[in-house]
Amino acid sequence: MNKNTFILSIKTLFLIITLSTIAVILGMYKATNTSTISSNVYALSLTQQQPPSPPSPSSPPSPPSHQIFNTTIFDLQSHLLNAIFNKVENSVVQITSKVPPPLSSSSQDPSNPDNQQNATALGSGFVYDTHGHIITNNHVVSNAKVVDVTFIDGNRYTATVIGKDPFSDLAVLKIMGNLTKPISPLSIANSSNLEIGEKVIAIGNPYGLDNTMTTGIVSQTGRLLSESSFSIPDAIQTDASINPGNSGGPLLNINGKVIGINTAGLFNGVGFAISSNTFMKEIPVLIEKGNFSHSYLGLTGTTLTSDLTSQFKNVSKTFRGVYVNTIIKNTTADKAGLRGATTDYYGQKHGGDIITAINKQNITKIDQLITYIDQQTKPGDTITLSVYRNGHYVDLKAKVMTRPSSIIAAAAALPSKPNPQHP
Repeated sequence: MNKNTFILSIKTLFLIITLSTIAVILGMYKATNTSTISSNVYALSLTQQQPPSPPSPSSPPSPPSHQIFNTTIFDLQSHLLNAIFNKVENSVVQITSKVPPPLSSSSQDPSNPDNQQNATALGSGFVYDTHGHIITNNHVVSNAKVVDVTFIDGNRYTATVIGKDPFSDLAVLKIMGNLTKPISPLSIANSSNLEIGEKVIAIGNPYGLDNTMTTGIVSQTGRLLSESSFSIPDAIQTDASINPGNSGGPLLNINGKVIGINTAGLFNGVGFAISSNTFMKEIPVLIEKGNFSHSYLGLTGTTLTSDLTSQFKNVSKTFRGVYVNTIIKNTTADKAGLRGATTDYYGQKHGGDIITAINKQNITKIDQLITYIDQQTKPGDTITLSVYRNGHYVDLKAKVMTRPSSIIAAAAALPSKPNPQHP
C-alpha cells in the first residue's frame, strides 16, 4: 500500500464513521418516533374501551439503538487503529545494547564471574530514511557505540551510534552491512499543528514486550522537560501509556505520522514525547556532524512569582517576566550587561533584572525564554532582550553563543532540577 492509498483509506474510514453515525442517529430518531406513535395509538384504543390484542410470539428484543451506535463506532475505530499499526509496524524497531556492570568492589571481583556480565538495556526506535538511519533516545543507547536493531519480522542488524545529543535526549543509529530487504521510513508531521484532545498512538517495546500499541490523547503541548540543569522545550504530554522500553519509539497522530519521540513516563496517565519540530531540527545535523550545538545565554533564572516581587522596589505582585538569578562570567548574558540578583551585608536578597521580552516577543515564563532560545536562535545570532531594571525598561543587545563544553560536562553530571533553569 503506497502513501496516497493509505491516506485515502484513512479518509474513507473517517467518512464511514461519519455516515454510520448519522445513520444510527436517524435510526434512534425513527425508533423514538415510532415508539411515540405506538403509545398514542394504544392510548386511543383504551379510551375506546377496546381490549388490546393478545401478544404474539416474537423474536428476542433488539439491542438498544445507543448500544448499536457505540458498538459501530468502536468497531470502526478498531479497524482504523489496526490499519495504522499494520502500516507502521515494519518501521518500528527494538534496540538492544549492553550496559557495563557498576564499578564497585564486588563487580570487579574476578572470583565471581556473574559480576562480570554486562546487563542488557532495551528500548525502541524507528526508521528515519532508506539509508538505514534509526532515530531513538540518547538514554536508550547511553554510552554504547554499537547496538542491535531488531525488526518485527525477526531480522536483526548491528548498528553504530553515529550521533547523539544528551541534552535533547536524541540519538541516531546507522545500520551496518547490507539490508536483507528494503526498509520504509515513517512520515513525520508538523507538531505545531497538534490540538489538545487529539488522538495519539504510541508504539514500542515496553518491558521487552515487542510491537506494543497504546493509545491516548494529547494532554498538553509546549511542556518543559528537565534534563540535568538544562531542559528540553516544546515537549508533548500524553496519557498514552509510556513505560520502560517505549523510549525512542514513535508517537503517531491518527494519520499514522510521527509527531513525537516517546521519552518519559512519570506515572499513570502522564507521559512525554520530544516533539517532531524539536527533533527534526537536530537529526540532519546529528547525521552529518555527530553532535549538535545549542544556543546559550549563560544565566540562571525562574518565572517571576508574587513572592519574588518582594525583592524589588515598586514592582507589583502581578508583574510578569523572568527573574534573573545569576549571571555566568564571560557568557552572552554577562557581555550583554544583564544583572542578576544580589545579597547585601545582612543576607537580604535584592532582585536584579526582569526579562520581559526577547526580540519584541513578550516573555512571562522561563519556559518561553528557554523555548525561544532553543528553537528560534542559533549560535552567532544577535538578539534583543528587553528587561525591567530599577523602574525602567532597557533593551540589551546580545550575541548568542554556543553552550560551552565545560558547562555541558558540569551540567551532565548534575541531577535534574526544575529550578533554576539555564537558557
